[in-house]
Amino acid sequence: MSKHTICILGGTGFVGHNLVSRLAQDGHHLILPSRNRERNRDLLVLPMVSEITADIHDPLVLESLFRDIDIVINLVGILNESRGRDKSFASAHSELAKKVVAACQKTGVKRLLHMSSLKADAEKGPSIYLRSKGEAEKAVRNAGPDLHWTIFQPSVIFGPGDSFTNRFASLLRVIPVAFPLACPNARFAPVYIGDVCEAFRRCLNNPRTHGKSFQLCGPQIYSLRELVSYIGKLIGVKSRIIGLPDGLARTQARMMELVPGKPFSMDNYRSLSLNSICDNNGLLRLGITPTSLDVIAPQYLEKDSIQADLDQYRKHAGREK
Repeated sequence: MSKHTICILGGTGFVGHNLVSRLAQDGHHLILPSRNRERNRDLLVLPMVSEITADIHDPLVLESLFRDIDIVINLVGILNESRGRDKSFASAHSELAKKVVAACQKTGVKRLLHMSSLKADAEKGPSIYLRSKGEAEKAVRNAGPDLHWTIFQPSVIFGPGDSFTNRFASLLRVIPVAFPLACPNARFAPVYIGDVCEAFRRCLNNPRTHGKSFQLCGPQIYSLRELVSYIGKLIGVKSRIIGLPDGLARTQARMMELVPGKPFSMDNYRSLSLNSICDNNGLLRLGITPTSLDVIAPQYLEKDSIQADLDQYRKHAGREK
């Protein structure tokens, strides 16, 4: 495999951490712009990684970063908006994508790998999240013939440290008896982070993937109720899952928007109106056998549950002294 100099935007997030580790093993030189490099010291120890403090939303900064770069990978994405500069869906998704394309064109970068989302649609997306992701895709697709792009559209991604299974595990521990669940019938095909990284890896040097989009899904389809019940089983919490009717689901979303960290929002609720399942699984097109959730999730959720029990035991033991 040819060795490249690659600039990865969003390389310090969940997907980014895993992809950086994988590409570093392959011997690529990776440039990771970050607003605070000291927060990601685990990446600094990798010999092929250079982390740079930079504001990627500044077009001039992007141009500076992309000089002498072979490939740009854009992983930047947010699940909810928050106050502050560059914290809106538009700025994080569509506006940044346009800036990335323009910087690639000005610096002569020929290859762009772009992370989107399953069901992203600029015109018909039911949520701002999905519409902004669709607008970002549109900016990439309209880049012109000199920029060879590939777009990835994953369902919900799982693995150690993910924000999906781990968040529900945390909520179930806090609400262990009866768990109120909005949109319980929404369907997902959870895709393993290792498979997502392998998809990016296989597309780096493959000209047959230029100008193509790849939906990424795991081998099984679950309802949200089934997923939450399964997570509860793994962590040893026998919570009764109470599926909320539409009106109560909306009320829950509005209330959770006010909670620190915004674990659920009205925009999340609207996104759940579409099933996050593949029409044509791109993993299979890339020769990757999708990994099942029940092969991986027990390895980290059961381990975390045991650790949580130990921590609780130590806490009570300390009080008794």
